[in-house]
Amino acid sequence: MKPRVLTILGATGTIGVNTLDVVARHPGRFEIFALTGATQVERMVEQCRTHRPRFAVMSEPAAAAELRARIAEECLAVEVLEGAAALTEVATAPEIDTLMAAIVGAAGLPATLAAARAGKRILLANKETLVVSGQLFMDAIAASGAELLPIDSEHNAIFQALPRDFDGDFQQAGVKALWLTASGGPFRTLSAEAIAAATPAQAVAHPNWVMGKKISVDSASLMNKGLEVIEARWLFNARPEQIKVVVHPQSIVHSMVEYADGSVIAQMGTPDMRTPIAYALGFPERIDAGVSALQLMGRQLSFEAPDTARFPCLQLAFDALVAGGNAAAVLNAANEVAVARFLEGAASFNAIAASIAHTLGKLANGAAHTLDDLLEADRQARRVADAYLGQLRA
Repeated sequence: MKPRVLTILGATGTIGVNTLDVVARHPGRFEIFALTGATQVERMVEQCRTHRPRFAVMSEPAAAAELRARIAEECLAVEVLEGAAALTEVATAPEIDTLMAAIVGAAGLPATLAAARAGKRILLANKETLVVSGQLFMDAIAASGAELLPIDSEHNAIFQALPRDFDGDFQQAGVKALWLTASGGPFRTLSAEAIAAATPAQAVAHPNWVMGKKISVDSASLMNKGLEVIEARWLFNARPEQIKVVVHPQSIVHSMVEYADGSVIAQMGTPDMRTPIAYALGFPERIDAGVSALQLMGRQLSFEAPDTARFPCLQLAFDALVAGGNAAAVLNAANEVAVARFLEGAASFNAIAASIAHTLGKLANGAAHTLDDLLEADRQARRVADAYLGQLRA
């Protein structure tokens, strides 16, 4: 069998590391064409040494210079590239058939959109791609015949629970609703007062999943679930009212599909990102992910409604989805700025939702017809959110 040739955008992050772990379990089945990162030079050197890609890309020039020196020192046959243009180059190269899109934030959007236009099989872990450019991205997928497989555990679970031939027609497939499960994050049981006083260290201490800092804060605020709601709308052609969120603290049920006949089909498993990664890498086959078997004996599973009073980010995401246009791009950019300030200790946890609401009020309802429109909305939202957070500190 001819190996699949992969580029991994965001190879040095959690998803990238787990992807390479799965790849390493299947010698000869996958070939690494390119790995990309931002600043983690040491990890990239280690990955180049182990996986021998043809290219390594660092988005930061200083990191690229350091990586070149290290690659030369070790005499590795890896060409080092840098910058956003290089990300697009390795994402669309004719040699590759599969792209793992795992760059966190809007930075991964241009290269992933280019890969969609180039007709690649895209394993989408970068939720901001669909949040920011949902219609544009799905139009590109349809026009090129590209294949889109979701990596987020929730969307991957829904993908597994839907009929194999599902084409976005809920009525034809007998689908009533999609249920996204949320762990509730580290602040699920805290009072509003305790949440307001939360520290970055508390916010990144997720009870079930090992994730990067940004996505961990999003999980703590439930914005991660809000972004997933928007992503689900585009992935599965769902109307906002067809997407439900339920808090499930054990993170055993990864999501569910409710059918018209009363059936609810759930995908369950040990909370380990290698499961959805392996499912997408091997699709339509199932391959070993190295994940421990789910132990159900003695376990209790519980479910509860999300509290949008303590976690207003979830409602803000639903509101942005209903508003349409550039609202989701504005929401995403404002959130990225606020989370970064919170992690720096320059903003309170509650300032995240407040700054997003402020920025949406200022900028929503703008154009969203082209990538330039969306990137401009992103730039303006960052400016407005930053100014608002600066005023809060003053």
